[in-house]
Parts: sequence; C-alpha cells; structure tokens
Amino acid sequence: MSQNKFSGKIPTSQGSLLELQVLLLRNNNLTGELSSSLRNCIKLVMLDMTENRLSESIPDWIGSKLLELQFLSLGNNSFNGSLPLQICYLKSIQLLDLSLNNISGQIPKCIKNFSSMTQVPSLRDYQVHLYMAYINSFSIYLTYNLNAFLMWKGSEQMFKNNGLSLLKSIDLSSNQLSREIPKEIANLFGLISLNLSRIYLTEKIPSNIGKLTSLEFLDLSRNQLVGSIPLSLAQIDRLTILDLSHNYLSGKIPTGTQLQSFDSSKYEGNVDLCGPPLKKLCIDRVSRQQPIANFHENDNLIFNREFYTSMAIGFVMSFWGVFGSILIIRSWRHAYFKFLSNLEDILYIMVAMKVFKW
Repeated sequence: MSQNKFSGKIPTSQGSLLELQVLLLRNNNLTGELSSSLRNCIKLVMLDMTENRLSESIPDWIGSKLLELQFLSLGNNSFNGSLPLQICYLKSIQLLDLSLNNISGQIPKCIKNFSSMTQVPSLRDYQVHLYMAYINSFSIYLTYNLNAFLMWKGSEQMFKNNGLSLLKSIDLSSNQLSREIPKEIANLFGLISLNLSRIYLTEKIPSNIGKLTSLEFLDLSRNQLVGSIPLSLAQIDRLTILDLSHNYLSGKIPTGTQLQSFDSSKYEGNVDLCGPPLKKLCIDRVSRQQPIANFHENDNLIFNREFYTSMAIGFVMSFWGVFGSILIIRSWRHAYFKFLSNLEDILYIMVAMKVFKW
C-alpha cells in the first residue's frame, strides 16, 4: 500500500492480521504513533513506514515482540525520544533505517547483538520467504518476493530478494543522537553500509573501525568528531564511498591507496586535517628538523659561553699573578716603579730628539 495518499492513523484492526509477514505503507500521509496492535503481528519480516508523518517515540515492543524482523524502515518521519534498548533484541535484523527523525540520546552499545550483521553476507544465507495458502481445501506453501526502495550511494534504488538479503545496513543519519560511536559497532563484521552523518557525534572515531572489513559505504560527515583518522580505516579495501567532511578531525590522512583515492571534498571542513588527497601538506618533516636546528644552535651557545668564560678566567689569573706579586713583594714593587721611571725618561728623550731634529 505504498505511495498512495492514505492519511490519518494506522487502524488498530491491523493487529488482527496474525499471519502478516510484510507491511509496506511507505510514502503516505499517515500520522500519530505506531499502533500498538501491531505487536500482535509477530511473524513480520519487513515493516516499512518510511516517508510519513508518524510521531511519538519508537515503541519498545518492536524489539521485544517482532523478533522475526529482518528489515525495519521508519525513516523520514517525526519520531522522537531515545532509542529503546529492546531494539537490540532484533538478532535477525539486516536493515535498520531510522534516518531523518528527531531521535535523541545515544547509540546503544548493545547493537553488537545484531547477530545477522556479525556474519559476512553470502548468497548461501538467502532465505526463501514462504506463506501458506489454501487451494481446493489443500494447504500449500508459496514463495513471495521481497522488494525495498533504499538510499544507496546517494540515490534511491530498489533491491529484490538476493540483493536485499546481501545488503546489511544501518542508517541513523539526521537525528539528534550525540556523543560517541560505540566501539562495539566493530563487531558487526557483515555490515555493508553505515550512515551516521548529521547526528552531533562529538568523540573520536573508534580505533577498531577497521574490523568492518565488509563495509562499502561509510558516512560520518557533518558531526563534531575530533582526533585523528584511525589507521585501521585504511585496511577496509572494499570501501567505495567515504565521507568524513565537516568535522573537527586533525592530523595526517593515513597513507593507503584506498583513502587517497577519494575526492578531497570527502575530507573538507576539517581545518587541521592534512595530506593527500587534500592540497594542505603536513609539516611533519619541518617539525622533525626543528629540534636538530635547535641542537646546533645550543652547541654554538655552549661553545661561545665556554670560550669567553675561559678568557675571563685567564685574564683575571694573569692580572693577579703579575700585579698581585708586585703589590705583595717589595723588591718587585721597587723594580717595577724604577722600570716605569726609566721608561718615562727614554720616551722623553726620544720625543725631544725628534722635535729638535724637526
């Protein structure tokens, strides 16, 4: 029932559809809260309420009752409040889209319990979806297709069956979540896409983020992240889309063919970030040479100080060695003054002879 003009609240009678596995009400004008009657639909595999005007907080029964959920899309609504911890009970979840809401608080550390996301995706894991039908008094199982429209690498695309099962994604972008990216997120080895942009993150990027070796899409832009880019990020060789722009990251972009291959715009807005592909060069070499220059300068200062000190000590010792002896020994003193007197007479005679000759 997606892409219609349905309005008003979700009717409580939907809770009577106990065999319901897929409910798609995307792109309508539905308002109010998620009807609590949906908690009875415990066989739900996919629930898509994206692009409506639903409000209130995300109910905790989604996690505690709908344990079969694999695809949950509640993006582009007006949900508020914090994420209920019960959402971590969704061990089969493969797609979690809560983007473009007003959700506050922190990203719960218990997301490490998303067991399906801890497994590297493989076509062998694809599960055929079945439903029971009654034909001519016989009950048979029939298969059905799963389709979903998702934002992928900047554009909305439709995924079907196998492709959908391979896409393991978390999108919490454009909310009011805050503080840190929990390091426990690195346990989700099968994660293909992670979007945590525009949610007011203020701490460092976890150093173990490189464990997400299956990651192809990572967007952490327009937050307030600080510190350096973890070296481990360069180890994700599948990464094709990366955006770290408009944060407070600093230091050198880790050297690696992967991180240098992205456009410089994916790093812009980080004033203290440097190194390729940015035009701003790092000054590591200059900062290393500076102590060397100081070392030579200090050597010269030490040499000059010792030289003049030696000269001063030598002069004082020589002065007092000669004149001290003259002052103390009487015979030396008489001889010294007699020498000065004779020197005076000799100089007088030489000058007089020069003047008379002239």
